[in-house]
Amino acid sequence: MTGPFPDPFAGQPDWAPLPPRPIEIVPATVRVDLRGQRVLIGLPGLGWRGDLRADERVVQNSRTYVPVIPEQEWYRAESEQVEVFAPLVPVERVWVEAVGTRPGGRAPQESSVHLVSLDAPTHRAPTPVFDAGVVTGRRVVHVTDTGEQRDLRAVTETYSGTDGDICVRVTPELEWYRWAWRGQPPMTLEVPVHLLWIE
Repeated sequence: MTGPFPDPFAGQPDWAPLPPRPIEIVPATVRVDLRGQRVLIGLPGLGWRGDLRADERVVQNSRTYVPVIPEQEWYRAESEQVEVFAPLVPVERVWVEAVGTRPGGRAPQESSVHLVSLDAPTHRAPTPVFDAGVVTGRRVVHVTDTGEQRDLRAVTETYSGTDGDICVRVTPELEWYRWAWRGQPPMTLEVPVHLLWIE
């Protein structure tokens, strides 16, 4: 045999899972169902505010508004079945976070400078937790062979786990926010860092 040996792993994915599907930002004017969706509010050229949830549109005096609730209050209202104050924001000032489609192939490496347009809010591509720096409190996605688990928050920084893996402890967002309004420590899960991405 004179030729090179064939690579038995050619065409196979790397040992690490593919990144999660990215978040796409779409105007609330084109989205049908808003209840419980993550939203951003703001004005072009001014800035954007996130960590909010929406309720269904409301029409008053022929104008359409979206009730917008801070995410912590939305979780409390849903969990405790209590009324919370929701300011009405004109629909044209609301954008919805939607899970997009995974681009083909591996994502190109981004430079540290990432310029955006101020015409509409943007969302960065998912970042591996290993490359993210500070992670406590940030939204993370746990990627497994069977899919993606979203609506999680990191409750620790990276540390050496019991099996020697580099890990982060995560909790469902409901538990994260319940920790704030009740003081009840959350149930957490130790996840190897190569399976976690900042959303």
